[in-house]
Amino acid sequence: MLIVYLIIGYLIGSIPFALIIGKRFFNIDVRRYGSGNLGATNTLRILGKRAGIAVMIGDIGKGVLATSLSLLPGYDIHPIYIGLCAIVGHVFPIFAGFRGGKAIATLAGVFIFINPLMFVVGLVSFFGLIWITKYVVFGSLGSGFSVFIYSLMIWDTTLIWLTAVIFIFLIYLHRSNIKNLLNGIEPKVNDKRLKKERLF
Repeated sequence: MLIVYLIIGYLIGSIPFALIIGKRFFNIDVRRYGSGNLGATNTLRILGKRAGIAVMIGDIGKGVLATSLSLLPGYDIHPIYIGLCAIVGHVFPIFAGFRGGKAIATLAGVFIFINPLMFVVGLVSFFGLIWITKYVVFGSLGSGFSVFIYSLMIWDTTLIWLTAVIFIFLIYLHRSNIKNLLNGIEPKVNDKRLKKERLF
């Protein structure tokens, strides 16, 4: 039964809200524009605030929903494992040709369920670093690092090693952004060029 829950968690994480909203309401495949990611940030840049917020809510929701499966009978390990399956589903979605997003919103949903205070720590780090640096990549990586530090503070050994793995995974997912930063071409959140990319 445990394997079934993990698979369901992956399938929930695979729901491509950015693709669904883009095609259903705008007749646009967001993978063909901007960064090409199926996430809230790329949707925001291409389709505007309403679409971006809708995708963010959907991606957070699937993290919460998937992790809540740990409440069902037959699931007797740390809920972070099923949350990790949802994150993998978001990054490599079976319903979108295994080409997804960078999982920040889904990760947030996972931690809302597992440890709300950890979620707050990650949220504050995310928006705080974006506000300070004007780069989303710093907010994304900073939030991942902050939840790792928090797991050290509460000394949950399962969370410690899994948040470390997640942080390394986030670095991998943001490798193109890091390369752009080093080359001086990563756009800031207030970059006027982003508005020119917007289709709606």
